[in-house]
Amino acid sequence: MTEVNSRKSIPLSQCGNMASRGRCPSMKRLLFASKVSKEYKTFDKILVANRGEIACRVMKTCKKMGIQTVAVHSDVDSSAVHVKMADEAVCVGPAPTSKSYLNMDAIMEAIRSTGAQAVHPGYGFLSENKKFAKRLAAEGVTFIGPDTHAIHAMGDKIESKLIAKAAKVNTIPGFDGVVKTAEDAVTIAQSIGYPVMIKASAGGGGKGMRIAWNDEETRDGFRFSSQEAASSFGDDRLLIEKYIDNPRHIEIQVLADKHGNALWLNERECSIQRRNQKVVEEAPSTFLDPVTRKAMGEQAVQLAKAVKYSSAGTVEFLVDSSKNFYFLEMNTRLQVEHPITECITGVDLVEQMIRVAKGYQLQHKQEEIPINGWAIESRVYAEDPYKSFGLPSIGRLSQYQEPLNLRNVRVDSGIQEGSDISIYYDPMISKLVTYGATRAEALALMEDALDNYVIRGVTHNIPLLREIITHPRFISGDISTSFLPEVYPDGFKGHQLDRGRCRELLASAAALYVTSELRAHRVLGPQRCDSSSWELCVELGKELHNVSVTKLGNTFTVLVDEEKVEVSGDWNLASPLLPLTINNTQRMFQCLSRAASGEMVLQFLGTSVAEGQEICVIEAMKMQNSLTAVKPAKVKSVHCKPGETVGEGDLLVELE
Repeated sequence: MTEVNSRKSIPLSQCGNMASRGRCPSMKRLLFASKVSKEYKTFDKILVANRGEIACRVMKTCKKMGIQTVAVHSDVDSSAVHVKMADEAVCVGPAPTSKSYLNMDAIMEAIRSTGAQAVHPGYGFLSENKKFAKRLAAEGVTFIGPDTHAIHAMGDKIESKLIAKAAKVNTIPGFDGVVKTAEDAVTIAQSIGYPVMIKASAGGGGKGMRIAWNDEETRDGFRFSSQEAASSFGDDRLLIEKYIDNPRHIEIQVLADKHGNALWLNERECSIQRRNQKVVEEAPSTFLDPVTRKAMGEQAVQLAKAVKYSSAGTVEFLVDSSKNFYFLEMNTRLQVEHPITECITGVDLVEQMIRVAKGYQLQHKQEEIPINGWAIESRVYAEDPYKSFGLPSIGRLSQYQEPLNLRNVRVDSGIQEGSDISIYYDPMISKLVTYGATRAEALALMEDALDNYVIRGVTHNIPLLREIITHPRFISGDISTSFLPEVYPDGFKGHQLDRGRCRELLASAAALYVTSELRAHRVLGPQRCDSSSWELCVELGKELHNVSVTKLGNTFTVLVDEEKVEVSGDWNLASPLLPLTINNTQRMFQCLSRAASGEMVLQFLGTSVAEGQEICVIEAMKMQNSLTAVKPAKVKSVHCKPGETVGEGDLLVELE
């Protein structure tokens, strides 16, 4: 039986996830607007067929527009933030997505029982499912997205490429048919010329994609891609095209209505990726000039008009070093990284999707779409960045604090302290967005925001995000989709401290130790500790350092390796954040853990199987990961079965 819960709407200040503070005009307009425009009426009630941050994001705009919202949720999500945020909530099944968020029958019943007039699908799940859109239409319920023709045409990579060619959109050279066997794949790859990209016809999100540089990699790529495609999309058809080596991934946001109007809302630079999935995005791109930007925007609109597109959508391009650009795919939904476009244009894309779905014409003309300032988005994941740049981590958020005390910071999230990051869903914690008048300002704000973001209970990728946005290549704009493997060829190892930063860390650790000892003496002992100088030995890595510490007020002077370092601060050891001033430079430390013995862990600046033969393949979030032997060995025993769910640390294969 479908369970329906009605509740009074909870103010966002109590939910604590979509609030934003600061003076960014677009963010203020998007996230603080309290007056509802009376010039048009759309829907009374919208069901949001999604979960997490995107469900919260859609509900935020619905509330601004005076629209009631219905949340759907699995049984394990019954206390999730998006459920609390909605006016009504319906349980649609158990945890596995196939039985809940992809359960069309249960969601259709939820629509009927709540009287929702329209459905916003967010992204992922049913957002690009033409069957779902058809079922909604059959019952007179509005799908807030494009019609089924556009979903079908752009959802099939083979058909979309043919349509793009006909619309005079630049396309990548390749084979336009379906690749049937591994040997067919090899023959086609040889005719195109290596390297080639093998990818799922119905794919997206980096799933079902492999790069092949020779015949053997083509055979392996065909096998892995077809398996991933079948698992992720229920469609194992593949296509092959020329791989554009070292490209940029730049996409154009489009918006179209049902009256033939369409416009482009500038670009998003999405080249920082791991395993073909985006990590850091920014708008605009440092690479495009006005002429190239206009050409890409116009071709994106040509494609949208060719399929009679109506809603927000994204046309993705690969751009080479000479600024030649080639159509990659079109996403017929709201994109994950849409907030950075909202920041630089001031356009609420969710609001526009709702208006278009109701039949209104676009509110804007092309010449009215600005580029105001710069916005950067970091995708914060519950992932271990030291393992293949990020393998999922699960657990409960024992402590969680978003950096909303900083100006011009926006955090789109759907979790709170105590939330579980489970094996069933995407491990995204939030989308952290900063906005500045210039790129340098937006980057500086992002660095501060990452340093001020408190996440405990799960492993997260903030160390990697911080390293990316402070790397000289990224700062200079010298990036491509190969950025991560080029910059970290041996994998991400954390921040590497130079001698100056080592001294800062040693001095700060010594000052924190003395502060802790002084407070322990005051609390636990009747005697007073009258010392004003201390001689300590501090270990960093495998090196021992003798340091001398003196204290005057809230300032410590620490002699480290014959260099003087001054450290001052409020020294609030109960706070997870420890803002310190080191030699007149502001630094943010975090106390990750504190043992009863007084030991503290600090965060600073974010830190006969033949050799190489495949042992087994693990599928994590529908991405297949091949495990290989690092040295010659025999397989002693196998501790897992095909299709079995495995967790981090589980024993899979024993070698001898």
